[in-house]
Amino acid sequence: MGLRNLWLLLLIGTFLGPLVTCDDPEDHLHEDHPPGRGHWSYTDVTEWDKAYPACGEKEQSPINVDTRDTRFDPTLKPIEVSGYDVSPEESLKLKNNGHTVVLQLPDSLEIVGGLTNTYRAAQLHFHWGSQSSPGSEHTVNGQKFPGEIHVVHYSSSFQSLDEAVTQPGGLAVLAAFIQKGPEENKDYQHLLTHLEEVKEAGESTEIPGFDIRGLLPQQLDRYYRYNGSLTTPPCYQTVNWTIFNQTIFLSEDQLDILEDTIHHDHDHILQENFREPQSLNGRLVLSSFRPPVSGRKAPEQAPAPSASAPDSANGPSDRSGEGAPRADNQTFSTGDMLAIIFGVLFAVTALAFFIYFRQNRKKNLRSSDKKSNVIYKAATAEDNMA
Repeated sequence: MGLRNLWLLLLIGTFLGPLVTCDDPEDHLHEDHPPGRGHWSYTDVTEWDKAYPACGEKEQSPINVDTRDTRFDPTLKPIEVSGYDVSPEESLKLKNNGHTVVLQLPDSLEIVGGLTNTYRAAQLHFHWGSQSSPGSEHTVNGQKFPGEIHVVHYSSSFQSLDEAVTQPGGLAVLAAFIQKGPEENKDYQHLLTHLEEVKEAGESTEIPGFDIRGLLPQQLDRYYRYNGSLTTPPCYQTVNWTIFNQTIFLSEDQLDILEDTIHHDHDHILQENFREPQSLNGRLVLSSFRPPVSGRKAPEQAPAPSASAPDSANGPSDRSGEGAPRADNQTFSTGDMLAIIFGVLFAVTALAFFIYFRQNRKKNLRSSDKKSNVIYKAATAEDNMA
């Protein structure tokens, strides 16, 4: 190659290089080889900040939500989404990027309520563990769940995810916990049945559209809110996090599919793809609902997909611990007083019965003594005729 041609190629590269952008939103968020930086994995989490400085900053995600330290904020309105029911005629790209499985979403899906701005969907992905270790990223009162779903959106103030990802408040992520339930979750089955098609890292496939709303809890008004970061490199601190208080149930078989299907490099099963909770460093965690007066409360757990009630992801939930303080820890509760009263009454009754028994026994003894002195005389015929 002549020197003239070499200079021509370098000149073209200089002008066209900045125009090359990432066409896959998830590749930007979970980039393997960003320019000038090395490969990252979940085995070298403590080294992330060396190649990605933001990973070592003070507003990182995920976090542990300590419900005792959250603050109720009445201005937090229910999350409202629009356009989430994607027509089966529209195809969605499902990809294994070596770190998770990603479903790309059209930007017609939006968050239209519960945030100060409208946010457009970009993609959703999952974090999971293994049969021996739960794999959610966020925790509540130290409790970790089998899995976690993240639905990533970017602010409508920006033209694209690439533009929003580096800007404060540019991203909004809806997060929900996943755990084991007794029945198959039909909404998740639409997605899980295609995981075999993207088993190896780098593989992708097109799947029919379905109702993405079914992947989130039924109730979207009870959640925790805080400012944080991407949970993977480059760890930009630009995320407005919403963590729903209700969990989502998958059957045991469905959890096995999620945990045992996807592979990363060298044909190894991808498991435990989560980052441990990071320090709050003085950040405040808000709650859209009033926390319990005392004690701790983990996210409400839906009992079964077939059940139906307004306060759970797939059925009724336990609200014990909310409202007025309970009397369980008082010195004398109503139950204790009733027990004492009934105990006293029983003792008095038993004593009265004992005294009555003793008195009657003495009378019977005296009567027996008198009868023993009488000589029995058989009745005659004349006596019977009287």
